[in-house]
Amino acid sequence: MNGTPYTVSDVMTQTVVAVGRDAPFKDIVRTMEQWKVSAMPVLEGEGRVIGVVSEADLLPKEEFRYEEQDLSRQRLRLDDTAKAGATRAAELMSTPAVTVHPDATVAQAARIMAVRHVKRLPVVDGIGMLQGIVSRADLLKVFLRPDDEIADEVRRTVVSYLFPSFSHAVHVNVSEGVVTLRGHIHDTSLISVAVRLVRAVEGVVDVEPQLTGEPKPAGGTRTTGS
Repeated sequence: MNGTPYTVSDVMTQTVVAVGRDAPFKDIVRTMEQWKVSAMPVLEGEGRVIGVVSEADLLPKEEFRYEEQDLSRQRLRLDDTAKAGATRAAELMSTPAVTVHPDATVAQAARIMAVRHVKRLPVVDGIGMLQGIVSRADLLKVFLRPDDEIADEVRRTVVSYLFPSFSHAVHVNVSEGVVTLRGHIHDTSLISVAVRLVRAVEGVVDVEPQLTGEPKPAGGTRTTGS
C-alpha cells in the first residue's frame, strides 16, 4: 500500500451485522443492543443491500407513542409518522442506502460521510452485494501508520522525486505523524509543492517545512549578446 492512497478495502470491517427486509422491529432493537451498533444494512436475496436501518429510524415509534400531532406538523413529518407505525425493516429503513465501493479511497469515503451526514457506509460491489462496512473510526486507522513507515514513503515519493540532486541534503523526520523537512535545496519555489505532496501521504497529520535555498530567478535565464 506504500506510495498509493489507502482504499476502503484496506480499512473496512468485513464482518458485518445485518438484517433481512422482513426482520421484526424488536429483533432489530435486540440485534443492535447485542452487537452495540447504531445502524445496520438491510439485505435481500443473497446479500444485496437495499437500505440501512438506524436508531433514528426506530425512535419515532417511541416519540409518537403518546404525542398528539396537529395536522400541519404531521404533514411536515410524514416519513417519521409512517415509521412510527412500521413493524419490519423494509418499512423502517432509509433507502436507497448510501454506500461505497471497496476501491474508493479513504478520502472519498470520508467526503461521502460528511456530505450525507452518516457515520458508517455499507461497502458493496458492482451489483450491490455487501462486502463489508466502513465507519468513521475505520477511516482514522490511516493515522495509526508508524512514523518510520511514513518517513520512508516521504523520502521515496516526495524528496527523491522533487529534489533528485539534493535528496541527500533534505532530512525527513516524523514524530506523531507530523513531518518535518530540513535541509538546503536549489529552488525554494518547490517548497509549497513538497508540502502539498507530503500532506497527501496517508497518515500525515501536519507538515513543517524548514528548507532553505536560492529562489528561482523571475522571468527565466537572461542572456547577453556581443
